[in-house]
Amino acid sequence: MKKTLAVLFLILNLSVANFAQKADENFSTEDNIKDDLKLNVCKNEERLEAVKQLFKKMGASDDEIKIEKFKNVENLVVTKKGKTEEIIIVGAHYDKTDDGCGVIDNWTGVVIIANLYRTLRKFSTEKTFVFVAFGKEEIGLVGSNAMAKEIPKEKREKYCAMVNLDSFGFAYPQVMTNISDKKLRDLAKEVSGEMKLPFSEAPIEFASSDSESFRKQKIPAITIHGLSDRWEEYLHKIKDRLENVNTQSVFIGYRFSLFYLTKIDGAACGAFRK
Repeated sequence: MKKTLAVLFLILNLSVANFAQKADENFSTEDNIKDDLKLNVCKNEERLEAVKQLFKKMGASDDEIKIEKFKNVENLVVTKKGKTEEIIIVGAHYDKTDDGCGVIDNWTGVVIIANLYRTLRKFSTEKTFVFVAFGKEEIGLVGSNAMAKEIPKEKREKYCAMVNLDSFGFAYPQVMTNISDKKLRDLAKEVSGEMKLPFSEAPIEFASSDSESFRKQKIPAITIHGLSDRWEEYLHKIKDRLENVNTQSVFIGYRFSLFYLTKIDGAACGAFRK
């Protein structure tokens, strides 16, 4: 029998202040994250397969890994069923720009969502979690737009939240305010306080990410990143490489997101709507 999410929440509450806790089979360690970051590939045409292999490493079977094909894009989707049909989407884009190897932007996000799946699949949750690696984010949020537009209007109320992880490796988790809904931003601040982490939120002008596709369809969404004020030196540049990633930033991003998702799972589905 799977452990309940209440047990997970208790474990997290006991350990949030200690990131060096002993290894637990339910959780990924910083060493696990470091190994997964090394699985990044630098060619766009090879990245979807790399994501598939990563989710298989996390315990997903071939039957559980779905490739959703739209007109000009492919998304990878892995679903973890909950007790209800209410849905939380957890996403990160897998494509990259021409320069660099796309480790920061956004293999770090893919590694986080895969490890979140690894942990959450072992627990009984109220809501159904849909983990998505989106294609072609860098050329206009193509994969996330395609998925969001496919959700029938009459079913959107069952979509409680969309949590997007995009670009870690420098700092503690932060909220990108210009593409994040206020109630989800407030929850991020609450979780940061409980974890005794510094909280920061700010817009990144002229930038967007996959949460915006779902906000356009009236589904509450948030983008969380782990960048510093030097991000422009690295993103979409030749310096976006493994050696420039602070693994602890990615690991804390995973732990923060795990605690954050337990909060959403325990809330009413409509709690984060305007």
